[in-house]
Amino acid sequence: MNASLSRRDFAKGLGGIVLAFSLDPALAQPGKPLPGSLATNKMLDAWIRINADGTATVFTGKVELGQGILTALAQIAAEELDLPLSRVAMISGDTGRTPNEGVTSGSQSIEYSGTALRLAAAEARALLLELAAAKLQVDASQLRVTDGIISAANGRSIAYAELAAAVDLHREATANVKPKPAGAHKVVGLPVERFDIPGKVTGKAAYVQDLRLPGMVHGRVVRPPRYGSTLASVDETKVRAIPGVIAVVRDGSFLGVIAEREEQAVKARIALTEAARWTLGPELPDPAHIFEHLKALPAKVEVIGTKQSPVDASARVIEASYTKPYMAHASIGPSAAVAQFNDGKLTVWTHSQGVFPLRAEIVKTLKLQAGDVRCVHHEGSGCYGHNGADDVGLDAALLARAVPGKPVRLQWMRDDEFAWEPYGPAMAMQAKASLNGEGRIVDWNYELWSNTHSTRPQSTTGANVLAAWYLAEPQQMGPPTSPPQPAGGGDRNAIPLYDFPSQRVVHHFIQDMPLRVSALRTLGAYANVFALESFMDELALAAGADPVAFRLAHLKDPRGRAAIEKAAQLAGWTPDQKSDGAHGRGIGFAKYKNLACYVAVVADVEVDRASGRVSVLRAFAAADAGLVINPDGLTNQLEGGIIQSTSWTLHEEVKFDRQGILSRDWSNYPILTMPEVPKVEVALINRPDERALGSGEASQGPMVAAIANAFANATGRRIRDLPFHPARVKATLA
Repeated sequence: MNASLSRRDFAKGLGGIVLAFSLDPALAQPGKPLPGSLATNKMLDAWIRINADGTATVFTGKVELGQGILTALAQIAAEELDLPLSRVAMISGDTGRTPNEGVTSGSQSIEYSGTALRLAAAEARALLLELAAAKLQVDASQLRVTDGIISAANGRSIAYAELAAAVDLHREATANVKPKPAGAHKVVGLPVERFDIPGKVTGKAAYVQDLRLPGMVHGRVVRPPRYGSTLASVDETKVRAIPGVIAVVRDGSFLGVIAEREEQAVKARIALTEAARWTLGPELPDPAHIFEHLKALPAKVEVIGTKQSPVDASARVIEASYTKPYMAHASIGPSAAVAQFNDGKLTVWTHSQGVFPLRAEIVKTLKLQAGDVRCVHHEGSGCYGHNGADDVGLDAALLARAVPGKPVRLQWMRDDEFAWEPYGPAMAMQAKASLNGEGRIVDWNYELWSNTHSTRPQSTTGANVLAAWYLAEPQQMGPPTSPPQPAGGGDRNAIPLYDFPSQRVVHHFIQDMPLRVSALRTLGAYANVFALESFMDELALAAGADPVAFRLAHLKDPRGRAAIEKAAQLAGWTPDQKSDGAHGRGIGFAKYKNLACYVAVVADVEVDRASGRVSVLRAFAAADAGLVINPDGLTNQLEGGIIQSTSWTLHEEVKFDRQGILSRDWSNYPILTMPEVPKVEVALINRPDERALGSGEASQGPMVAAIANAFANATGRRIRDLPFHPARVKATLA
């Protein structure tokens, strides 16, 4: 069944949750690991607690990042426990209370935590029914549950509250209790209002940046002029004389200040910056030749996605090269944390995506015991990958250690965030294909060059938090790694979903990092889909074929074909659409990771040749995420990805020179403004008999390709280097 849904508001589009998960996960089988996150967190009471008042407390290691995950997980637990949502409380991301589920990333929270909670809640409900059957002296199969009240056919009943003390959840989960069938759902499937939205839209305390604790003081840090610099000297005299200053903290080349009030800390930071003298680290590469520099670095070369078939020597060979720059997370709220060191124990309130990995890094750096460090998640204003959240957590801990007993709130300044966060890596892509006389692709060659796409805490050996590299006893980062196929890192979505008789895909994995990089939403998929789908349009033009028809001619996957056809239908696509020189239309398609959600997008653009400004007017998207649990939430995620991709494509690029990072504020790193947001229409292809597919990062790749192809359609010229800023547009059209 296909269902077309209207556009939701911008804020929800950026923050919506994909309420989708498999409604029939495989139950535990002998010799196989438990499903989802139960495999590493086996105890039922790690997930569920039935309270004396009959409510339930639900624990998850996954955290709220603006995607609405806590609302979704609460729905899952409430459904299986037969409790109203109002009687389910969520505890998430707390190393002292919740299961360790690693990092909240990759659109996998419903798959892993949702599966675990669903099975744990179903088993907890079964145990409650067993107790009730004994007390009511009836067979458990004759009982029914409504809102936490267990009733028998004879009219007798007993509440969860009366069974709470007796039910023993301190046991290993079996995952053998079958959860409810979809037809019995009363909570799952509803467009439940998200728990996290009211505070955000009414100005209430919603983020870690808003956290205030009794007796709290304020900190700021002073960073070097560029990577690898060392602190030669600092005259603290004037800084310590500033009213309100409590302490100047120095540990090697780590430098910070603590004051009673925030404005005092900001003033002291300025003075401390002026007083510090640095021995500069190595210069950065020449930005004008950054891609040549990257290609010249040593690389691990892996050939992936190969097919071999004879190629007609008369086939026409076409080549093209594409690039994507370094991009920042550009979080609206700079990273922040609050830390308190008291009686040898440290607590850090953090918006890290992985509180357990962060704890491990802090324990290692500060030489503490794991049991003496607690990291508690508190949502941050901005995320979309590995930004400065973990770094600022260690910064706050280092300052808190200097003033035992006092909570220290440390918020990075805007220039801290832009200059020191780990960026999404720059990438270079090279494509070559052969077209036969019938206009079909008979050979496909694709190569990409990229750094790692993950230097998160614990993703490598060594230390993965910024301050650890600058201490008097500095720690080193271990060698970066790349996630393997099929999900991939820099090579995510590098293997085409299209069917070519001969193909070769090569990943040049570069471990040396000229600029600090890590995970930005989609990892390598944004760049690879941009290159692959742009090249598909170039090949279609060379073959004299309509771009939609050309894709369908090379695609066997019926679900992929359906997504392309639906997007074209939604947009009213007609073959051989002519441009007036200013307006154009393009299409992009991908199956995220080649494992997750199918998305096809048609974009309409307008190009102002005089100013070089590209405006994206409309986007039409069709998505197949398998079974759709919350169509509103799924639409929100797809809309958010389309809007974010538009910003990346038109504006975003980290600027630097040999002396350091230049993008230190919004004037040097512009993002999409509200008037620039395109109108977005999304059609969902619901497949209730298929498993749910992750979709949080599925629309960014198709959208950049759709914009690029629309620009080429509008102007007859193609831009192969991101972003499409006015200077590049005017140079292309000159």
